[in-house]
Amino acid sequence: MSTERLVPTPQGDARLVTHRARHPAVTLLLSHGAGNGIDTRDLTALARALPRHGVTVVLLEQPWKVAGRKIATAPATLDEALVTASDQLRVRTPLVVGGRSAGARSAARCAKRLGAVGCLALAFPLHPPGRPEKTRLPELRAAGVPTLVVQGERDTMGTPEEFPDGIDLVVVPGGDHGLKVPARGPLTQDDAMEILVEATLEWLTREVTGGGSPGDGRGKARGNGPRG
Repeated sequence: MSTERLVPTPQGDARLVTHRARHPAVTLLLSHGAGNGIDTRDLTALARALPRHGVTVVLLEQPWKVAGRKIATAPATLDEALVTASDQLRVRTPLVVGGRSAGARSAARCAKRLGAVGCLALAFPLHPPGRPEKTRLPELRAAGVPTLVVQGERDTMGTPEEFPDGIDLVVVPGGDHGLKVPARGPLTQDDAMEILVEATLEWLTREVTGGGSPGDGRGKARGNGPRG
């Protein structure tokens, strides 16, 4: 079951769409990229699958998108809306923040401020296309909490090989920046989304719920910063 509501932020109204687990052990707050909304294949796959496993998924549609604009506003405004929306959730479970592309960058920048216990970065834009020298790796590392990166093999904003050792990274074979796979490739699009869902669940179990499955009610308490 999903519910939605508009929440006021300094940038205008944002939209929160909540896909609630029956017995939630984790809350996953996800926002979208700079050129799309919350209906992308990866966000939709997580919102459909994870609640059955004890993970409440909340999708944040940024104010610029709610207002019908075509182009995202500046990164600082995305962070401001994310923080304001998160404050209004008042979750009682451990909070994991994340998103795709620009949403992943915002989540990494804000994770510690939000007291999150994890960060899920989908298609993290490590650099602008063709500009590897303009690295955004410091943003990813600044999350200060366990972080999972799910990256397409053919992502022009950062292939898996461009990430340094020590990054917890899952590769979608053949995937592009939208995690779309070739029609004639070895994986179907459903296969690719299954990789995403299963990798996310495994990571949540390992890093957030302390070895128990997300749905078994043994989630770690929400903290105010990185775990030791």
